[in-house]
Amino acid sequence: MNSQQGQSVIDKVSNEQADPSDHSVDDQKSAHDGNSDNDSNERSSDANKGKLPFKPVPKRLEAFRKLLTEEVGLDTSFDVVAREMTFGSRRTSLFFMNGLVKEEILTEVLKRLTYLQPEDITTHALQSFLDLYVPAVQVDKEQDFNNVVNAVLAGSSALFIEHEGVALLIDAKSFPSRGPEEPSLERVVRGSRDGFVETLMVNVTLVRRRVRDPGLRYEIIKIGKRTQTDVCIAYINDIADPELVDSIRAKFQEVELDGLPLADKQLEEATVKRGWNPYPLVRYSERPDVVAAHLLEGNIAVFVDTTPSVMILPTTFFDLMQHAEENRQTPFIGTYLRWVRFIGIIASMVLMPIWFLFVLQPDLKPPGLEFIGPESVGKIPLFIQFLIAEVGVDLLRMASVHTPTPLATAMSLVSAILIGEIAVSTGLFINEVILYMAISAIGMFATPSYELGLANRIARLVLLIAVALFKVPGLMVALTLLIVLLATERSFNRPYLWPFIPFDLRAMLNIIIRNPVLKNRIRPNLLRPQQREKIPKPE
Repeated sequence: MNSQQGQSVIDKVSNEQADPSDHSVDDQKSAHDGNSDNDSNERSSDANKGKLPFKPVPKRLEAFRKLLTEEVGLDTSFDVVAREMTFGSRRTSLFFMNGLVKEEILTEVLKRLTYLQPEDITTHALQSFLDLYVPAVQVDKEQDFNNVVNAVLAGSSALFIEHEGVALLIDAKSFPSRGPEEPSLERVVRGSRDGFVETLMVNVTLVRRRVRDPGLRYEIIKIGKRTQTDVCIAYINDIADPELVDSIRAKFQEVELDGLPLADKQLEEATVKRGWNPYPLVRYSERPDVVAAHLLEGNIAVFVDTTPSVMILPTTFFDLMQHAEENRQTPFIGTYLRWVRFIGIIASMVLMPIWFLFVLQPDLKPPGLEFIGPESVGKIPLFIQFLIAEVGVDLLRMASVHTPTPLATAMSLVSAILIGEIAVSTGLFINEVILYMAISAIGMFATPSYELGLANRIARLVLLIAVALFKVPGLMVALTLLIVLLATERSFNRPYLWPFIPFDLRAMLNIIIRNPVLKNRIRPNLLRPQQREKIPKPE
C-alpha cells in the first residue's frame, strides 16, 4: 500500500468516525469483501517485511465479531473469548485469550462499567472510557485491527466500543510460569538461589532488582512473522558501546523467520551465522547476578520470551571458562578455583591425544614418565577404544538427561561399576583408556559453558585422529589450526581469543588472577565502554 492509498484509508476512517450512526452492517460487509483481495495481495507483498498493512478497527460490533471469526478463529478455538455486553446504551466486546489474562482485573473492569447509565455516555465516549470508566493501570488506544490481534495474542485484552473505530488495550497479562529456582548448570556454594524463568517480565525484573540504574535500558523487538516473539535488548546507556548496540539491534531487525519456537538458540543461529563451527560465539546464563555483572562491564544482554536463558554479547573463549563461584570466594581461593578449572579444561582437550602419542612413540616420553603406557593394547586397537569410549560417555550423558531423578543414581552405579569393570575384564578396554577418558569427561563437566564443553570434545576427537594418522606432525598441525581457527573467529566484531590474541597484558592478568573488587577498576577494552572507570572518583 503506497502513501496516497494509506492516507485515503485514514481519511475514510476519520470521516466514518465523524458520523458513526450512518453505517450499516451491509456497508461494512461490502467494504470488507471488496477489499479482501487487496488485503491478501498486500499481505503477500509485505510478508517479507514482517508487518501487515493497516486495517482499521470496524465501527459495528457485527463486523468486529466477523473479523475475529475470520482472523483468530472465534467460535472455533475454545481459548478465544469475546464477551459482549452493553454499557450505557453502548454495545461493547471484551476480546481476550483465556489463560493469558488476570480474571480479577477484567472482572473489576466489567463491574465498574455495569454502573454506567445512558446519560453518562457523552459524545466523547472513547475518552470517557479511557480516562474514567476502565480501572486499569495500563490502557492504550489502538486503531489498527492487526495490532489489536497481536496485542491480545501477547496477553493483553481489547475492549471494543461500538461506533468508535478504536479498541482499548488493557494490560492484564498473566502467563503460566514456575518459580525462579537456582539453575542446575550454574550452581554455587554461596550466593543467590534465584534463576531466570520462561516469562520475560520476571526475568527483566530480576535484573532490574540488582541494577537500580536509571541508565538501564530494555528495548523490545518482535521477531517471527507468526510467533511474534518478544526479544528484549538490555544495556546500560552510558556504559555500553552505542555502535555495538546499534549493530545488535540491526541484526535482530533483519531476521526473517516464521517464528522462534526454540527461542534464543534459533535467534543466535539467525544472527551470528557461524556455519559449522562448533565453538559458541554467544554466552548463555540463567543467573540474574551474572547478567547484571556483565551489564556493568559494558556487555549487551538479550532476553527472549519463553526461555530461561539469557544471551550475553559479545563473548570470548575465556569468558566461557569463568564461573560465578570464583567471585563468591576470597580472591586467593577464587584464583585457585580458576586455575584448577583452566587445568581441567585444557586436560580434557589434550591429555588423551598426548598419552596416545606417547603410546605410539615411546621414545618421546620425558624422563621419569616411563611408566606411562599400557603393557598390552588389548584385543581392540587403542584408537577404536577411544572412539567407543567417547560415544559411550555421550550415550551416558544423554541417558542421564532422560532418566527420572530417582533412577539416576542407580544408572550411574550400573554404568560405572558393571559396564566399566566388565569392559576391562573382558579385554574390550584397557585400564588407562578408562582412566584418561574419565579425566577428560570430568574436565568437560567442569567447563562452565555447556556449549564450550561439547565443542572441546569435538576438538579432542580431531586431535586424536590427527595423532593416529600423522603422530607428532599431526598433533602440532592440528593444534596450530585449532588456535588459528579460534583466533580468526569474531563475536559481534570482537576477537574471540582476546586478550590472548590480540594480546592485552592487563586483561590477561585479570583472567589468570581473580583480583579483589577494589583493585578491578577498569572495564575491558574489548567492549569499548563509554566509561572506562568502574569505581567513580570522589567529587
